[in-house]
Amino acid sequence: MRELTERTGTLLLAMVLTAGLVLSGTASAQSGRIVCWKDKSGKVVGCGDKVPPEFQSNATREMDSRGVTRKQTDSVEDVNRRREKDQEIARLKAEENKKAVDQKRQDTALMETYASEKEIDLKRDRDIQVLDLQIEQLQGALKNTMVRYNDTKARFDAAEKAKKPVPAALKDEFGRVSDEKQRFETGIQNRQKEKEELRVKYADYRKRYTELRAQQGLPPTSTAAKK
Repeated sequence: MRELTERTGTLLLAMVLTAGLVLSGTASAQSGRIVCWKDKSGKVVGCGDKVPPEFQSNATREMDSRGVTRKQTDSVEDVNRRREKDQEIARLKAEENKKAVDQKRQDTALMETYASEKEIDLKRDRDIQVLDLQIEQLQGALKNTMVRYNDTKARFDAAEKAKKPVPAALKDEFGRVSDEKQRFETGIQNRQKEKEELRVKYADYRKRYTELRAQQGLPPTSTAAKK
């Protein structure tokens, strides 16, 4: 396809040059400069002494009177596409470099913070204990709130069942205790989620710590089982 396009362009150019020699008074023949322009598919569609306005953004090929190429330009579309590709490559490279720098910083901090795998396990256990204490406190608060919630809900349901207007004060109280109940339940769920995330984080720390020691030719400092 490319060879066919080039042959087509050459043939078209030859026709233009021939016309230029016959009509020696034309600007093309006098200047010895011929410019051929292409369509969106890259096919030569015309030649002359200047590119028509409607083809200004397309690819061009400039030649002398002997048909020797002196200059070529890409279409604006191709230039923009290449620029976007270069920008994307640069962005990805910058991200990779940033990740490498961040990883190196994290590795250095990991090796400087812990002297053994056992210390990582102990830090994990301490952090989990803090969350367990918070969960215990929240569960105690939720238990007290449930007493109030059940009492308020029972009065609220009784009023509705009796088809009587629910007092505004009862509505407000039920709304407050419902929100309080939801807050404690959500707090417990969040702490439970944090516990699982801690286990995963410290497991990753431990694995990476062992890998770094191995890379440095150092043996593992502990074989304690991961919890």
